[in-house]
Amino acid sequence: MAKAAFIGLGVMGYPMAGFLRTKGDHNVTVYNRTAAKAEKWAQEYGGSAAATPREAAEGADLAFSCVGNDDDLRSVILGDTGALAGMASGAVLVDHTTASAHVARELAAAAGQRGVGFVDAPVSGGQAGAENGVLTVMCGGEQAHYDAAAPAIDCFARACQLMGPVGAGQLTKMVNQLCIAGLVQGLAEALNFGMKAGLDMEKVIGVISKGAAQSWQMDNRGETMCRGEFEFGFAVDWMRKDLGICLEEAKFNGARLPVAALVDQFYAQVQERGGNRWDTSSLIHLLANP
Repeated sequence: MAKAAFIGLGVMGYPMAGFLRTKGDHNVTVYNRTAAKAEKWAQEYGGSAAATPREAAEGADLAFSCVGNDDDLRSVILGDTGALAGMASGAVLVDHTTASAHVARELAAAAGQRGVGFVDAPVSGGQAGAENGVLTVMCGGEQAHYDAAAPAIDCFARACQLMGPVGAGQLTKMVNQLCIAGLVQGLAEALNFGMKAGLDMEKVIGVISKGAAQSWQMDNRGETMCRGEFEFGFAVDWMRKDLGICLEEAKFNGARLPVAALVDQFYAQVQERGGNRWDTSSLIHLLANP
């Protein structure tokens, strides 16, 4: 069995590490800031728990991370207790955090100084995708490093693609989130319009989802949006973090993001209503309850 480390056992990382252990039959050591959660994972999946990222990554052929943001990532990868300090030359570090392209390049440089490969590999598919092992993974890095990591990534993914050099995975994830943000706002406006017009929205969704208006968001969120149900899914807090990364990156590449900037402010209003953990489809709440 190849030795692997997994750092960060949130709603995504916990099941991803589980598939790495059970489907890939890797010898997995995990680290989590809340040690009790790491111990729980180890008991459930038959792996090991470590006290620091460094200890988790010692001797690992592959180390995976999935944490909250750029600063969280630096705290578990860099420094004396960080994962890189425990990794040997020839190993590969794969980061599944949705973070900035800048931090991906920073970590790749730090890894390279130790002879460690680096792949930025943010995921799409949400908690359900992680729990069912059907995530989409967008990668940036060198071909050899990607080839070393891809078979393990396949344990929890249904699609995995190398998009370009380090940072390309994060940039692709930004494109993904920008598409979702604009789409959800359009869907919210359309469904709210239909309800205000007195239409049978179940029939409306049933018809238009068979044509050009169809989307994953309509198929999976349309009916719950009409019922005002948001206590599940991808949290507004997470989407605001992601949109913040997109808007910051746009300052560097010159892209204009007027709709994304507007939708970001709409999500800020959802947060003001206490919807921090509501699903991103909660944009309709602002329209239905002005």
